Amino acid sequence: MESNFIDELLREAEEKEQKLSREFADLMLIEISQLEKQIQSNFEQAAREREIIQNWALSRNSSLASRLDFLSKKLEAFIKETGEKTINLPNGILKMHKKPDKVEVENLELFLKNARPQWITVIPEQVKPNLVAIKNHIKTRPIPKGVKVIEGEVEFSYKLNGVEDGKEEAGAGIKQAG
Repeated sequence: MESNFIDELLREAEEKEQKLSREFADLMLIEISQLEKQIQSNFEQAAREREIIQNWALSRNSSLASRLDFLSKKLEAFIKETGEKTINLPNGILKMHKKPDKVEVENLELFLKNARPQWITVIPEQVKPNLVAIKNHIKTRPIPKGVKVIEGEVEFSYKLNGVEDGKEEAGAGIKQAG
């Protein structure tokens, strides 16, 4: 009988331990669920904060961009008034330069009927105009049929000079079509 009593006590202890383990495991699952929800909440809050910061930066920078555009147009008017192509200043360089002409094939069939071999590039199963060769041809000869020349515009740009850690730095230049 003693062995039965001891066996029964051991069996009860094992059942209690097993029950405690199941309860503990369930509690761990609850904690995992709460942690996952907190992680998701943190990501959502961070996304909302990023949006707030982005909107703040956009509103601040829109007025700065307007001022930058205004100053750039003033510089463009200044260089046009002087008639110079390039003006070197202590804090940067102002330039007026003509963009290169562009060539556009308006009517591919008409162009291909009259095209010289150097004016086209043949890629297996594909034939397309060689715009560089056509542009070079147009410099000294008539425009091929089916081709349109889009004249390059005069463009204003500036380059800023800056000093950072003793090194000269090229800043962002603004380019505007004239």
